[in-house]
Amino acid sequence: MMTETTDETLDVPVAELRPSLEALLMVADQPLDEMALATAVGHPVEAVAAALRELAAEYTEQGRGFELRNVGGGWRYYTRDEYAAVVEGYVLDGQQARLTQAALETLAVVAYKQPVSRARVSAIRGVNVDGVMRTLLTRGLVEEAGQDHETGANLYRTTGYFLERIGVTSLDELPELAPYLPDMDDLEDELAEMAQSSGQSSALTPEAEPERPHPHSPHSGDGTEPDGGTEPT
Repeated sequence: MMTETTDETLDVPVAELRPSLEALLMVADQPLDEMALATAVGHPVEAVAAALRELAAEYTEQGRGFELRNVGGGWRYYTRDEYAAVVEGYVLDGQQARLTQAALETLAVVAYKQPVSRARVSAIRGVNVDGVMRTLLTRGLVEEAGQDHETGANLYRTTGYFLERIGVTSLDELPELAPYLPDMDDLEDELAEMAQSSGQSSALTPEAEPERPHPHSPHSGDGTEPDGGTEPT
């Protein structure tokens, strides 16, 4: 006979509750329910639920540019609707800028680990990649590729446009790598050489990239990270 698991948490709390919840929600690529959060931080579900409501109210009271919503049975950060124009302008302007080193590294991780979730890419790079992934989606270099059967997280893969930009016809033509990704500087050089050999001036220069706005993701009014993946030309 199954027993109730609502109070099942770690034996000892991992860290202070509210900062722990903020850290987890910052890297989540899908809404997280209270049970999952409680298990991760080692606090009772009731305490986690109360802390989430307090954080949501606090962000609203302080007039933050983002908010914490409980949508679809889980909690996640969203930018506020009233700042959608600012975010949209930033993303569209980024289409005219060259990809940063951070964006190239993220793109390389997707290329060699696809299909892969944002959380997995973040874990490999050691930083939150939401802003960079959004730029890659907007540029048409990556696309959604279904959901992970175990976690339900959205998966991402590179596109045919990505292959076109680096001058190859299939992923089989990408340079062979060891089981773990190499130094990203070396990888960027290899991609650049491949593009140059096919008559491209640069692996990912923005001149020939069409302005193709990315459809709204499930969390409309997406937040951005400090490095959105582009730099001024």
